[in-house]
Amino acid sequence: MRTVLVSGASGIVGYGSLKALRQHPAGLRLIGTTIYEDSVAPAFCDLFERAPLTSDPGYLDWLTAVIRRHEVELLIPGIEADLYFWADHAAEIRAAGAQPVLNEPQLIELCRDKWRFYERLRDAGVACAIPSALEGTFDSLSAAFGLPFLLKPRRGFASKGIVRVGDSAQFEPHAAELGRGLMAQPIVGQDDAEYTTSAFCDGQGGLSALMTLKRRLSRDGFTEKAEVVANDDFLETTRALCRLFKPLGPTNFQYRLCEGGPKLLEINPRVSSSTSIRTAFGYNECAMAVDFYLEGRLPQQPAIRAGRAVRYTEDCIFYEAGVHL
Repeated sequence: MRTVLVSGASGIVGYGSLKALRQHPAGLRLIGTTIYEDSVAPAFCDLFERAPLTSDPGYLDWLTAVIRRHEVELLIPGIEADLYFWADHAAEIRAAGAQPVLNEPQLIELCRDKWRFYERLRDAGVACAIPSALEGTFDSLSAAFGLPFLLKPRRGFASKGIVRVGDSAQFEPHAAELGRGLMAQPIVGQDDAEYTTSAFCDGQGGLSALMTLKRRLSRDGFTEKAEVVANDDFLETTRALCRLFKPLGPTNFQYRLCEGGPKLLEINPRVSSSTSIRTAFGYNECAMAVDFYLEGRLPQQPAIRAGRAVRYTEDCIFYEAGVHL
């Protein structure tokens, strides 16, 4: 039985990945890791390991020791910090005996900085790029982008730190950070026209499977409600982006649908926060990753069920006898 480790198992990406992996037809031994001792993670894995912070000087030694002790074959990052750390230390992880689920290195590096990512889109002349700026006054930016416009962190995830600017009073407290930590963008499309497309990519510019959800975000920036939709409006744009960036494995494309076609909000070069929702409708990107990274088998397009999903708060009870509900 193969052993797979998922980090950040106390979060929605982590335990969502574990839930998806539990459905792999071959059966897997699942290890979940998180920095929290009292999290929900043990409910979804066979073995729980408490992790140090990814930024801890001893983190790499801890991770490689866990890999060797449990004979881990595959690692799936459940948090962005691990994605970037594992990419920087992929050689050491592989030397310990495990294969990390990592995207194409250049794409991972580009996605660390949204401005550099935008520059690549702009230079390639792709129609889905959203105009962006690193400098300007409130007057010049509002003239270029309209009101309200956005100030977005160059580094960040899950819509955290985004400022919606409607007047100069909202702009001025953040003006000094423009260019260093923030970039400006117009608001494109509508909140009720946001979509997330996950594709499984071959690293050569092609994709072998994909699925699109129309979604509404929670206050934390993750998918809260979702509806399965056809890929038609996003297929050609996603294919063009795959030819440009040559992503590898699970790759998430976030769009706003506008009059002239889709506009790209960002690419997440990893398993997305809606992975458990996708699995419920037939698209199990975590199981696909096991087969691809360990067996070299690209997935075929699965049949996708129609429907919608709503996330809600649920209790998980751990009794002293070790049983949980």
